[in-house]
Amino acid sequence: MKFIKFILQMLLITFFYIIGEVLQNIFRLSIPGSIIGLILLFLFLSSKILPETWVNQGANFLLSLMPLFLVPATVGVMNYFHIFHGKGILLIMGIIVSTCIVFVASAFVCEKLGKTTFKEKEKHLA
Repeated sequence: MKFIKFILQMLLITFFYIIGEVLQNIFRLSIPGSIIGLILLFLFLSSKILPETWVNQGANFLLSLMPLFLVPATVGVMNYFHIFHGKGILLIMGIIVSTCIVFVASAFVCEKLGKTTFKEKEKHLA
């Protein structure tokens, strides 16, 4: 029974991907269909139209595979070694600066969302 539930969850996630691809092709959007499908899935989950339990196991499985999906992109950079040769310091500085920007942006978003969630909880308790 668990296997069937897992397969159904993966099919549901795939359904949102396909819907996103179809919408992207119909409307000729510059946003990739996979991103459109991801946004639709987010909207359905946020509005509680789609319960989280309907995609939980499938999403966790895909998240566990995510590092595997990133390996080919990293290995592909080796084809362009001549572009990066001799620019090690610039690359390291770029990585450090961009990482700091991501840290600050993530902290800012988490802080704003935390305050919003806290205010909503206060309203419900009052």
